[in-house]
Amino acid sequence: MESSGNEVPPKSSTGLDENIAGLLCYLGTFVTGIIFFVLEKKSTFVKFHAMQSIVLFVSLWILGLGVGYVPFVGWLLKSLISLTTFILWIVLMVKAYQRERIKLPVVGDIAENLMGNFDDHP
Repeated sequence: MESSGNEVPPKSSTGLDENIAGLLCYLGTFVTGIIFFVLEKKSTFVKFHAMQSIVLFVSLWILGLGVGYVPFVGWLLKSLISLTTFILWIVLMVKAYQRERIKLPVVGDIAENLMGNFDDHP
């Protein structure tokens, strides 16, 4: 069946289109991830992006703190982590806006497992 182009985009329980809410999950790194994970009640798309944002950015933040103490090369490692964080931040916002459920290796699996754990408990 062909699309007429007049389809209404799916909404999240926040009232935003799912792709906008997904983008916003990454905009403020783990902070907006937490906000959207708590607020979202129905969209698994938004909840996944929120949890992936939390897991990714908290992990990178901790890793960045840790490598800062490595003698001689800590500053270089921290710079590489910062660059990687920036690139992932942009790519994930764009992909969420394009309605893609891009799942990062390891981080995406952890996010899905955590989502399941939260869904099982009221």
